[in-house]
Amino acid sequence: QAARPRAKFSICVLPFANISDDPGQEYFSDGISEDIITDLSKVSALGVIARNTAFQFKGQSVDVPRVARQLNVSHVLEGSVRKAGGRLRISAQLIDGTSGEHVWAERYDRDLDDIFALQDEISEAIVKALKLRLLPEEKKAIERRGTDNADAYDLHLMARQRYWEGDDPGQLEAIVRLCGKAVEIDPAYARAWALMGSAQARLRFRFGRQDIDGSAAIDKALALDPELAEAHAAKADSLRRDGRYDQASAEVEIALRLDPESYEVNNNAASLCFSQGRIADAIPYFEKAAALMETATNTPALLITCYAALGDMNGARQAARMTLARAEAALAQNRSNGSAMGYGVNALAVLGEADRTRDWIRRALLIDQDNQNMRYNFACALSTYLKDIDGALELLGPHLAQVTRADLEWTKTDPDMDTLRQDPRFQAMIAAAEARVAAAEAATATV
Repeated sequence: QAARPRAKFSICVLPFANISDDPGQEYFSDGISEDIITDLSKVSALGVIARNTAFQFKGQSVDVPRVARQLNVSHVLEGSVRKAGGRLRISAQLIDGTSGEHVWAERYDRDLDDIFALQDEISEAIVKALKLRLLPEEKKAIERRGTDNADAYDLHLMARQRYWEGDDPGQLEAIVRLCGKAVEIDPAYARAWALMGSAQARLRFRFGRQDIDGSAAIDKALALDPELAEAHAAKADSLRRDGRYDQASAEVEIALRLDPESYEVNNNAASLCFSQGRIADAIPYFEKAAALMETATNTPALLITCYAALGDMNGARQAARMTLARAEAALAQNRSNGSAMGYGVNALAVLGEADRTRDWIRRALLIDQDNQNMRYNFACALSTYLKDIDGALELLGPHLAQVTRADLEWTKTDPDMDTLRQDPRFQAMIAAAEARVAAAEAATATV
């Protein structure tokens, strides 16, 4: 493969502002920003700043020349999105990073069904404004979409946002419904099939939903698009949860080759390493995943565990500060977000804020006492960082009484459980869980 020529121009696409009357439409403006970044990245004559770097400026009033100097880019693209009913208004302006002058600006008022043509127009207008040459194969790559249906696209964006916010059963079931509707509208939408399969696999392996099997949806995604990195990452995650580590490793290798800049790919690569006890190997993938998705709380939370397990408490505290900031932001949007509360408690405990840790736990259990994943994370915080073994075991009891095989295996290798392993009460809980899971598996095998 020929080396990509050095770009004469470079650009940072700032996250487009959501100026819709509904703040809940932010997932849509973010999706448009990401798609424009992806499209421009296909232009060989243009250097494009990665999403994770550009999104650090989200919600800020920026000084464009200062951003351009900070990122060493020649141009900056900024804009806004207003979505109401079936109508869409997008304003965009390309700014010279040195002078701060507008090179190009346009406002588009279209039907929502025109979203893909509109994204193509914006990308091609930028190329034209910079007097760049767009190669035929690059134009074709820009115009290649996962779907041509605006409604299916919108549903997938909504589902993907929920995927990043947490993985409690309610969120996962919502993802399945949203993606199910998307593939009903467009049966060839591989990304929606992959995300649906990933959510279904989590419901099955983490929450015991034996009536759901994500493998069919994931295989459908791969049949539609064998080069879709997210589908290989979803398959790897499903295989890992099923204990088939060698097959999962093969899928991770494929996914990393196809898209090493994907959050899902890096997060699942890290989770596989973690599950195999390769903690040091997991850290670079968790670090990259955390940088790629600025709203994810689970990724930096697992970094806390990794660094603490290796005795690097400076690294653990740095990850804890990131986790706490993200958890607080998530809770500002939804005070009942159990995933955010679980990860935030771990961060508070690592940072030595014992009183706040216990206060968060008390309030969270009043709000969502049946959230077993949250209780598990609380137990990790109490046992590992506050040395409250009794409190940790009290929280773990209901979790281990209904734990699935996948989560039982995670518990048996999780470094956050190390302070409990020699306690006879913990050993009895694990043995009882092992016996219950084995009996259930035997009963299923004979059906």
